[in-house]
Amino acid sequence: MIILIYLFVLLWEEAQGWGFKNGIFHNSIWLEQAAGVYHREARSGKYKLTYAEAKAVCEFEGGRLATYKQLEAARKIGFHVCAAGWMAKGRVGYPIVKPGPNCGFGKTGIIDYGVRLNRSERWDAYCFNPHAKECGGVFTDPKRIFKSPGFPSEYEDNQVCYWHIRLKYGQRIHLSFLDFDIEDDPGCLADYVEIYDSYDDIHGFVGRYCGDELPEDIISTGNVMTLKFLSDASVTAGGFQIKYVAVDPVSKSSQGKNTSTTTGNKNFLAGRFSHL
Repeated sequence: MIILIYLFVLLWEEAQGWGFKNGIFHNSIWLEQAAGVYHREARSGKYKLTYAEAKAVCEFEGGRLATYKQLEAARKIGFHVCAAGWMAKGRVGYPIVKPGPNCGFGKTGIIDYGVRLNRSERWDAYCFNPHAKECGGVFTDPKRIFKSPGFPSEYEDNQVCYWHIRLKYGQRIHLSFLDFDIEDDPGCLADYVEIYDSYDDIHGFVGRYCGDELPEDIISTGNVMTLKFLSDASVTAGGFQIKYVAVDPVSKSSQGKNTSTTTGNKNFLAGRFSHL
């Protein structure tokens, strides 16, 4: 009987940390651990970092490579990145929330490549730094304003930031640009913001934006959206502020319509909408 009471107390204490936030079931301990987990890739693109280089990228920002447990904690609250990266102790993997045929082999969880014997292999990096400057994150709040690193000051060179928005099932995301000043380039090849109507930057490409004209509002087709900001090694600008709010499902008569209309921006590369 004493053993049963002891086990009940342990389970009850653990249960106190569980709950719902914005429709997402989570443990408060996970949220604390996941606060500083983020993805980094080389400015030259994906899968360019050796283990030593990945460590250097995280340490340069005052952090360190994330552990497997920290990455899994982030995944539990919606952190989904379709890119394998170095973790602590030479481990490689990536977090999958929503399975797909082209990402995660149809599975959810940490897609684990194990500890790599060859530390010269090239992957991305998963860093942990709860005090890192604002450059990416996972948002589950019904509304929020996020900014380019350092805003209202100019952003720095060689930035690669990802923001992942995850709302309740059935909701959609209304994205509005409050301020926008990215290095002017007719092809948006230097500095840019990319928006994806999906869990990652593989599917649902909406468009790439640069210049100083405010893009028009965008409404997602589902409850998730991904934004990527990239700056090159020269010339910076004022940066941006972006706001999103959760919106209720639209009527069936308007479902399936493209709600992104940004043709007024001269520096814009259009993509296609993809239903989630």
